[in-house]
Amino acid sequence: MVKILIVEDDISISDLIKLNLNMANYESRQAYDGEDALKLVESEKFDLILLDVMLPKVDGFTLFEKIKKLNIPTIFLTAKVSVADRVYGLKLGADDYITKPFEGIELLARIENALRHYNKKKNIFLYKNIEINVDERKVKIDNKDVELTLKEFELLLFLVENKNSVLTREKILERVWNYDYYGETRTVDNHIQRIRKKLNLKNEIKTIFGLGYRLVD
Repeated sequence: MVKILIVEDDISISDLIKLNLNMANYESRQAYDGEDALKLVESEKFDLILLDVMLPKVDGFTLFEKIKKLNIPTIFLTAKVSVADRVYGLKLGADDYITKPFEGIELLARIENALRHYNKKKNIFLYKNIEINVDERKVKIDNKDVELTLKEFELLLFLVENKNSVLTREKILERVWNYDYYGETRTVDNHIQRIRKKLNLKNEIKTIFGLGYRLVD
């Protein structure tokens, strides 16, 4: 599950952000000043940081400079409307900048966009609580390694890359096994069953009668 650190000194705003993140199935932690945020970043792993600029003890820009080397996607939150401040934050290397007040749906969209761009650089795909590292050929569920065979890995990746699309057994054989369809589809069915079991995807990988399979949100 994606874990997000909320660094915001206004408790009501922080709690509202946390509520929105929970509804979107993100895990989150809260910090109310720059010093506490730094301690959390140094002791825990985060996939993204929502960082207020005006913070007690250590301001957001200074904190970002301290943790920049960790390469964690960061979105600045601020009540400032100055273009100069926005430009400064982005030049520091932040992934995005959102001005308060903002709608929860806008914040979630910006989070998804930042994670998408970051994971493209790392060649990583995320699906619910599953992380697929293409370069290392590793799969994790809730940050725990899952052992997959090569074909199971390639089939899972093909499903995720084509999420919400119907994939025929013939197309899966062609793309994953690299050969034309000659009448044997049981191999696909067996691999689908194993993936469902190993990754708890019984409800997410739908069987499309007479055609094949579809991975749904």
